[in-house]
Amino acid sequence: MEPPVRLASTGTIIHGVSVGEVLGVSTLAGARLIAGGGGLDRIVQRLNVMEVPDILAWVKPHELLLTTGYPLRNTPQSLGRLVADLDERGLAALAIKPGRYLDELPGEMAEQADRLDFPLILLPDDVGFDDILNQVLTDILNRQAAVLVRAEEAHRALVAVVLAGGGLREVTAEVAGLLDVAVAVLDGAGRTLASAGPADFLAALRTAPDDRRTVVPVVAGGHHHGRIVACGPAGRVDESDVGILERAATVAALVITRQEAVDAVESKYRADFLRDVLTGRAGGSDRVAARARAFGWDLRRPVTVLVAELDPEGDERLAPDRLAACWVAALRRHDPRGAVAGFSHEVVAVVDAAADTARLARDAAAAFADGPPATFSTGASRTASGAEALPEAYAQALKAARVGRQLHGSGAVAHFDRLGVYRLLSLVSDTAELHAFVRETLGPLAADDDLENADLRRTLQVLLETNLNVAETARRLHFHYNTLRYRIGKLERLLGNFTEDAHLRLNLTLALHVLRMRGI
Repeated sequence: MEPPVRLASTGTIIHGVSVGEVLGVSTLAGARLIAGGGGLDRIVQRLNVMEVPDILAWVKPHELLLTTGYPLRNTPQSLGRLVADLDERGLAALAIKPGRYLDELPGEMAEQADRLDFPLILLPDDVGFDDILNQVLTDILNRQAAVLVRAEEAHRALVAVVLAGGGLREVTAEVAGLLDVAVAVLDGAGRTLASAGPADFLAALRTAPDDRRTVVPVVAGGHHHGRIVACGPAGRVDESDVGILERAATVAALVITRQEAVDAVESKYRADFLRDVLTGRAGGSDRVAARARAFGWDLRRPVTVLVAELDPEGDERLAPDRLAACWVAALRRHDPRGAVAGFSHEVVAVVDAAADTARLARDAAAAFADGPPATFSTGASRTASGAEALPEAYAQALKAARVGRQLHGSGAVAHFDRLGVYRLLSLVSDTAELHAFVRETLGPLAADDDLENADLRRTLQVLLETNLNVAETARRLHFHYNTLRYRIGKLERLLGNFTEDAHLRLNLTLALHVLRMRGI
């Protein structure tokens, strides 16, 4: 099926008639198809008369070209090539009135027309071109008027559906009923938002490639919201129905933007309520549980609070909304009764304590990685029971996210119970004091600009981890026993007799922990 063509001046879609239908009009009752019978389904949208030999510069696609043969009378040897040139330019057919200027058509011309399925028509001698032009153009215009009336009726029906409060399901059902085809609205990721139509057509709609179905984009305000796809008995819908699908796409865009506005308001209410819960301003447990049930949340069970905080070095222009959407989708799969809301640069989720929070965070991170460059760090709290425990759990999760980022960098996932001594160190707000403690404790080893210092710090760290077990430390560092003894002596000359002083060993361990914390 040929695609509809838009007039540059008006933007109107011209719906033509097939060559076979043109041959059925009364003025062409005596016309005879002499070649190219395989092209009778070609669409005629315009008519033109050939008056000059160089007609190729003036023809347009989907034209029925009429000629008396006068421009061709002196060039019969080139008529076979003319058919190929006209076909290459997308013409619908060539109709010739022989006799006066052209006694007969060369066999090469008919052979070329048959090979290209390009209809070649002999016109009766007594028919005038003006009669053909008037009748065929009138037929095209009448058909165009009928298509416009049908599209306008469909538009009114679709608008009535929306005004009555209908959504995408009702819109697709209306279009499927109007066109007797299967119709589906897909989002930007190709997921089906709504569908309707005969079951066998719906099955074909899901599996057919785009060239076997009609696809119309759903666009509003410059934003691409997805597409409408339709599939009928012949695959793609008739070109006269494409206009109805375009009207349906416009209405679908209105429905989607309306739903997005409603979702945005509901999202704000959810976020405000969850913020009040996490700050202890939402009231007692019964009141919180009742309001939570209205959002589909269950806050009475044992839960874990998760905080996903955007890392500062990422692209944050669209990241907050995208981060919230990824967590909403991930939480829906892992815990449909869990609570989730997005704040300025973080998302907070309250999930069942039995849920796999590490996997939940990985799923959200995988979806988030598909967008512009940005990452987030995730912190998990201890198990909390009851609304009164949620503010403390929120503080724990936030602390875990920030300390986890300091220890492991962007994209870290940390649990509050596994922070250990780092949780205590993070409570020291005076970073200058921490720097001073490191310098006083490690002395020259605090400098990070020397490979030998870094190597000695590594030796010291493993010694402390093995509780001064020289043999085990030598094995881990792949040192000879005597080499390690020499290094221990060097460390004691720099730091003091830590092999004998337990308090010094504690200070050295803390200083090394501080150095591991990024941003300190």
